[in-house]
Amino acid sequence: MSGHSKWASIKHKKGALDAKRGKIFSKIVKEITVAARNGGGSVDQNPRLRLIVQKAKDSNMPADNIDRAIKKGTGELPGVSYEEMVYEAYGPGGTALIIESLSDNKNRTSSEVRSTLDKNGGKLANPGAVSFQFSKKGFLTVAKSKAGEEKLMDLVLEAGAQDLKSEGEVHEITTEPQDFEAVKTALNDAGIEPDSAEITMLPSNTVRVEGPDAKKVLNLIDLLEDLEDVQNVYANFDIPDDQMGD
Repeated sequence: MSGHSKWASIKHKKGALDAKRGKIFSKIVKEITVAARNGGGSVDQNPRLRLIVQKAKDSNMPADNIDRAIKKGTGELPGVSYEEMVYEAYGPGGTALIIESLSDNKNRTSSEVRSTLDKNGGKLANPGAVSFQFSKKGFLTVAKSKAGEEKLMDLVLEAGAQDLKSEGEVHEITTEPQDFEAVKTALNDAGIEPDSAEITMLPSNTVRVEGPDAKKVLNLIDLLEDLEDVQNVYANFDIPDDQMGD
């Protein structure tokens, strides 16, 4: 399987883990607040907000929580001002990491990220040292049981998708960020619901990581995503299926 598939499965596992720990709602609230602050409170006119609100609904967040978060972003309700920060880092086994955060205290967040990296085989990198290995893309997956490759390819390419690859049990669809909504809408209109759909950072190449380094990098990502201010962690590694863990 490709690094993209590994990445997607890890993101799914970590998302479930966050939910179990009761932190996913607070992280989504931050995202909603910042999206509303930067692009307005209308989900129809703010694509970023629309995507995050759907993420909130998929996580069963109550509508009142979503509404309050939007109003805090637009200033209709008092709220905390969050700053968006991106850290670049190296992880075990020669991996590259991009760490996205939202924080009301930059010094605290930087200290926590640095400490977590230093204690678990990672190291902060200079700005630009890692980011060139990643590209911002729309990324959707569709189970093979829902659609055949040929039919799906015709549909998504017509809607503006960049690429489609079939890996394991799923089809992976890549788009430019500006084409993501059109491709997702085309799938929904055709009665094909994506199993996952998000704007993300995809690596241009992956690093094969096995043995002790595989456990170390998975543990590091787990610890980073468990930090209150960290929203997303992206990595460029590929790990054998039998070493992915539970």
